Amino acid sequence: MSTIDAPERGAATLAGPAPRILAIAAPYYREVVDGMLRGARRVFDDVTATVEVAEVAGGYELPAALAMALKVPGRWDGFLLLGCVVKGETDHYTFICDAICHGVMDVSTRSGAAIGFGLLTVDTLAQAEARSRDNNMNKGAEAAHAVLGQIALARRWGLAG
Repeated sequence: MSTIDAPERGAATLAGPAPRILAIAAPYYREVVDGMLRGARRVFDDVTATVEVAEVAGGYELPAALAMALKVPGRWDGFLLLGCVVKGETDHYTFICDAICHGVMDVSTRSGAAIGFGLLTVDTLAQAEARSRDNNMNKGAEAAHAVLGQIALARRWGLAG
């Protein structure tokens, strides 16, 4: 099986004030999620974003935490969700991954919030570790680029400060 390198991305271009980001992290796999958060912080540092981190018990809690955060008006410009689910021997993996993804998509489409979704759904912990290292394959950094792009779009369309 071959590996495809992720594209190199430069610093984001973002008009307006430095963004305020809420990172909601499900650190069940602490080293993996911390690695993704480090990758995201490097991206956010390029635009001098402020980042507040809130932790939840696991990936399943990500959509509800996002919905709760959206009830606090004007505090954050965007939201970064980070977590990891490693496949086990039962169907639990499939049900949890489906529930998280559908839950986040539901909140996202209903709210129109700027969201970067960094949930690793992997077969092995080694796969997760490879996607959380300090290189261009870091999925936390990719999700950070995504949320900054969404913030830029909202600002362009006059939907955010």
